[in-house]
Amino acid sequence: MDPLPPNVHVSKHPCLVAKLSQLRSKSTSAKEVKSLVHEIAIILGCEALAHAVSAAPGSTDETPLGFPYQTTSVLPETISLVPILRSGLGMVEAIQTLLPAPVPVHHLGLYREPISLEPVEYYNNLPDHSSATGQGASGLAVILDPVIATGGTCAAAIQSLREWGAQRVLVLSVLGAAGGVARAAAEWPAGVEIWLAGVDAELTDRGMLKPGLGDVGDRLFLTIGK
Repeated sequence: MDPLPPNVHVSKHPCLVAKLSQLRSKSTSAKEVKSLVHEIAIILGCEALAHAVSAAPGSTDETPLGFPYQTTSVLPETISLVPILRSGLGMVEAIQTLLPAPVPVHHLGLYREPISLEPVEYYNNLPDHSSATGQGASGLAVILDPVIATGGTCAAAIQSLREWGAQRVLVLSVLGAAGGVARAAAEWPAGVEIWLAGVDAELTDRGMLKPGLGDVGDRLFLTIGK
C-alpha cells in the first residue's frame, strides 16, 4: 500500500483498533454496531479535535466555594458538524458530547450512482449556501462519514463546504480505502485533515471496502437487503 498523504492520520489507539475489529464482524448486532460506531467516534474525535481546535481564555466565573477562576473556550469560535446521510448520523452524538458547547449540525445527502460509482447530491441544508458570499460558513466544518470507499462522496462534500466558505474541513471516518482516502485528501490539501480508525488496501468491483465492514448505514438502520 502506498504511503498516505500528509493530511491523513490513522489512529494507533489500541482500544480503537480492537473496537474496529469487533465492528467488522458479521455477527455484530445492529445495537452493537450503533454502540461501536459511537465509541469509535468518541476516541477518534478526541484525537482529531486535539489537533484541530485550541484552548482560549474566556470570562471569569466562580467555583462553588466562591473562588474566582478564568473559564476556557475553544477556537475556532464557529464549528459545525456535517454528517453525510445516512450513516454519518451514527457519529453525531459522539462529537456533540466532546465539544464544550452546542454547535450547528448541517446535513448533506449524497449517494453513489450504481454504474459509475460517482456521487450524486440529493440534499444540502448548509445555511445561505452561496459560493459568492460564504455567509454563515464555519471556521471548522467537521464531516462525519463512517466509510470512505472510492473517495468520491467525501471529495464532493469537501468541495461543497469549500464553496460554502468553510475555512477548514476536518473529516472523521471509521474506515477508508487507501485510494479513496488519497482522492479525498487531494481535494483541498491545504484546508482538509482526515482522521480514520483504520485503512483497507482494496475495493471490490462494487466499490465496497475489502475486507471492510459492510454497508454501515444498512447495519445501523436494519435495512440490509433492501
